[in-house]
Amino acid sequence: MRIGFLCNPIAGMGGRVGLKGTDGKVAEARARGAEPRAPERARRALTALRERAPDVDLLAWGEPMGATEAREAGFDPEVLGAPDGEETGPADTRAAVEAFQNADADLVLFVGGDGTAADVAEALEGSRTPMLGVPAGVKVYSSVFAVSPEDAAYVAATFERAERREVMDIDEDDYREGEVNPELRAVAFVPVADRLQSSKQLGGGTVDALAEGVADDVRASPDRTWVLGPGSTVGAVKEELGFEGSPIGVDVYRDGEVLVADASESEILSSLGEDNVIVVTPIGGQGFVFGRGNPQLSPTVIRECEVEIVASRDKLDDLRVLRVDTDDPELDESLRGWVKVRVGKFERRMMKIV
Repeated sequence: MRIGFLCNPIAGMGGRVGLKGTDGKVAEARARGAEPRAPERARRALTALRERAPDVDLLAWGEPMGATEAREAGFDPEVLGAPDGEETGPADTRAAVEAFQNADADLVLFVGGDGTAADVAEALEGSRTPMLGVPAGVKVYSSVFAVSPEDAAYVAATFERAERREVMDIDEDDYREGEVNPELRAVAFVPVADRLQSSKQLGGGTVDALAEGVADDVRASPDRTWVLGPGSTVGAVKEELGFEGSPIGVDVYRDGEVLVADASESEILSSLGEDNVIVVTPIGGQGFVFGRGNPQLSPTVIRECEVEIVASRDKLDDLRVLRVDTDDPELDESLRGWVKVRVGKFERRMMKIV
C-alpha cells in the first residue's frame, strides 16, 4: 500500500495559549509562547504505523510538513516536494495532495484540524482516493479524523473500503467571539472503521437542574478553585453562578470571583490553589472530554485537578462511550475506565472513558 503523508506543522498551536485556533494567528501564538503540537502527534501516528505495517510505501512532503517525522519513525519516505517558503499554508497542503495522487497513493494520511481537512478534501475533489486525519487542531468537527494518532495508524493499516463522510469547518474569528456555526466544506471518501470520530452534534437537553447542583457545590467550597470548561452545559453553570462566562473558553473561579476569564494554559496554572476541580462536558456526538475544543486543559492542568464531568441526559443518550486525547498517552490511560457523569442536581450516570 502507498500512503501519502503530510503534517500541518502549525495545527493546534493556538489552543493552549487561548487563541482557539491558529488561522491567521501564528505570529501571535508564537508571541504567547505556543509550542507546535502537530509534529509529535505525527511521530506517534507514524511510529504506530511502522510497527503495524512496516512494508508500507510512504510518500511524504518536505520539511516542515512531515518528512522529518517519517524518518524519525523509521520510514525511508519518498519525498515528492516541499513547501515554497518557511511559513506553510493551504496551497502547500493542496500541492502535496496533488503530488500524492499523481504518485498513485492509496490513502492520504494527514495531521491537522478542520482547516487542513478542508484543504485536503479540496485537492481530492473528484477522486475516490480516501483521506484520513490525525487530529491535531483546536477545533475538530469533521468526521474524517481517527480518535487518536494510534487509532489513525490502525485504520490506515487495516481498512478495506471507504465511504463518504463530512468535512466541516468553522470561521475562527466567529469562534473566538463565541459563535459556533459549523459549515459543510466537502464530502470525501474516508476509510470505514470503528475508530473514527463522528461529526460534532450541537444539540442537548435541559441542564437547569444540573447547573444548579454544580453551582451549589461551588458555593459550598469557597477555598476550591474551579476550572470551568467550554460548552453550553458548563455555560449554564457559569450563569447559575452569576457571571457571563466564555462560551468556548475556560474560566477560573474561586470564592465568588472570576479569577481569569477565557484563560490560557499558563493563566490556569498560575491561578490554581491546593484544591482544584475541572468541570467539563463531553462534545456531543463525539464524546470527547479532553482533546477537542479545550486544549487549554493540558495534561499539566489536568494532573493538578480533580475532574467533574457533566452532561445532559439527552447528550449521554447519544453517546456509547466517552473519549480522551490529551497528547499524553500515559494520562489518557489513567483517565480511562468507568466514571460518574453528573446529569442532574443530584443524579449521576456511569459512563466509560475509552
